[in-house]
Amino acid sequence: MTMPARLPPPKRKNPLARTRLPASPGQGRSRVAQGLTLAAAHGRFMLQRCEDCGTVQYPPREACATCLSPRLPWRSLDGAGELIARTTIRYGQEIYFRERPPFPVGLVRLDCGPSLVVALHGDCGAAPARVRVGLALDKAGQGLVIALPEKDTPNMADDPLIRETTSDPKFRKVLVTDAKTAVGRTAVEAFLAAGADHVWAGFAEPWKPSAHLAHLQTQDKATLVPLDVTDEGSVRELAGRIGGKVDILVNTAEFHRVSTIARQGTETARAEMEVNYFGLLRLAQAFGPALKARAADGEASATAWVNLLSVYAFANLPAQGTFCASKAAALSLAQALRAELQPSGIRVVNVFPGPIDDEWNQLLPPPKVAAAGLANAIVDALRDGVEDVYPGDVAQEWLARWRDNPKALERELSL
Repeated sequence: MTMPARLPPPKRKNPLARTRLPASPGQGRSRVAQGLTLAAAHGRFMLQRCEDCGTVQYPPREACATCLSPRLPWRSLDGAGELIARTTIRYGQEIYFRERPPFPVGLVRLDCGPSLVVALHGDCGAAPARVRVGLALDKAGQGLVIALPEKDTPNMADDPLIRETTSDPKFRKVLVTDAKTAVGRTAVEAFLAAGADHVWAGFAEPWKPSAHLAHLQTQDKATLVPLDVTDEGSVRELAGRIGGKVDILVNTAEFHRVSTIARQGTETARAEMEVNYFGLLRLAQAFGPALKARAADGEASATAWVNLLSVYAFANLPAQGTFCASKAAALSLAQALRAELQPSGIRVVNVFPGPIDDEWNQLLPPPKVAAAGLANAIVDALRDGVEDVYPGDVAQEWLARWRDNPKALERELSL
């Protein structure tokens, strides 16, 4: 077994060397095969299992290979299996694979039945060997079957397969758009603790004192930068300064007020849309092109865009009606942003917390998501390579109820 050495800090880019342009593996998938993508996006290993005869299916199909039943729901499995053969792809027809040799692959027989061709982690031993199979999102945003060693090994997160299919902040440069809040400050601290090379901490309204900014001024590898997402000039000025250096953009800018349609005037609703929706749009237009251009720029390439949304984007909480509406608009825009950035391999991660333990949720009873817990959830999502994350008990329950019966949830919220 060959364990990968600890990933060294990336070398300074050679300006005379050829710049690798972003490329992605094949994107063609059938509708039923997108079940693998859904599972990978949520960090689970799932396959179809026939409800009539119990046979686990792979590859995904419309009818059971044993009894021809069309009842093939996706079920979570543990992924335990045995590596029975392995090889190394050194040449490929697609540009993506031609740029990344060697590419180890293997054949794994799952304990639950089917055999799968998988991408191999470097610590998987020679066949036969016990492994655990999982799903990850590849650079095309599609589900990729991977095999990991049965037990964790030192530095396993530094393997090229894991670096390609996740957005680990290690050695990367991060922009947190609003560090004046507890969420923004703890996000900066979480990225520094995760090994980020540098973190830019954005702030607006410099005339307002902030204990969070004062604290971050003492942090090594953190730089405060003026950024007002409601001001297009401010956004473009910062993008011109650091846009070509940012590897991960984390949009924590948020305007949250308790406002409903019963409240007279639209000033609060406009302010929420200016930050929560139009702010995201300004950031996307200013920073998006630079991230796309650097998506294949070596070990520490541009890799991810994180949006702080809300689980209330799925079903409106009437007591905070306009805030929820602004987050729903931001969710729709984030989906468009994902489609724009995906061809370059930039992953868009949407974070859907329940109520955050901040000043605007003081009167709400627990449970609420602590700022540090939310920051750690963002870092974990990048490390795990997932697209959507729902931190906190309220978000998990809300999501389950929305998936089960969205109409029932809508009526219950109006009571």
